[in-house]
Amino acid sequence: MSAPRTPRVLAVGAHPDDVEFLCAGTLVLLHEAGWRVHLATMSPGDLGSAALDREAIATLRREEARRSAEMVKATCSCLEARDFQILYGDELLRRTTALVRSIDPDVVLTHSPVDYLADHEETSRLVRNACFAAPVPLYATHGDERPTARVAHLYYCDPIELVDQFGMQVEPHFVVDVTSALSMKELMLGCHSSQREWIRRQHGEDDYVATMKRWGAERGRPHGFASAEGFRQHLGHGWPRSPKLQDALRPRVRTVGAA
Repeated sequence: MSAPRTPRVLAVGAHPDDVEFLCAGTLVLLHEAGWRVHLATMSPGDLGSAALDREAIATLRREEARRSAEMVKATCSCLEARDFQILYGDELLRRTTALVRSIDPDVVLTHSPVDYLADHEETSRLVRNACFAAPVPLYATHGDERPTARVAHLYYCDPIELVDQFGMQVEPHFVVDVTSALSMKELMLGCHSSQREWIRRQHGEDDYVATMKRWGAERGRPHGFASAEGFRQHLGHGWPRSPKLQDALRPRVRTVGAA
């Protein structure tokens, strides 16, 4: 009898540090539960500096992403799009599909379909369609990755600041209590030290770790959690609807909206 398959989670952000902001606590908990974790970004964050040139900041941010992933013994990769050029199209969809096939995840986490930045929204769209394309045998990618056996369970993280582009609160289907994982989440986000000055300059936030903690506290407060992360599950036609992620993390899960 073969050994049971180790469950796998793939988290895809537009830029280095997006995953850490939005779902690192959940990834820590899954790692502790024996899941295999892979972090990926669409771009290396090549515009995220006012001091370094694009190649230098991209090299630095790839290394920061690698160090963050190591915190949870995760693998990491970058699909090598460029900031403001994460655009839905044939080439990037095939690369994203190849990533999904190479990881063969049970659960995929990515950006909200509606967010403050088009790079995030395009990443969400690409990941969604890549998950659906991954099992299709006739859909060719550029590598030798085999089609997956099924469509992965797909979950959207909270949007940045927990609001849509009109400033309206976005309600998750459920939240995960990540209080016990908060210190590790902070260390993972802290690996992206090149971004502190950039976020202060671009977004007026003096301490990006404090910002992350504030959002987590806001999401957790209604449920009595010191810190929480919110998710919505993609439940459209042809997608798996069983609560894969929720079941993996019970009793830390609290249902919020209809799912």
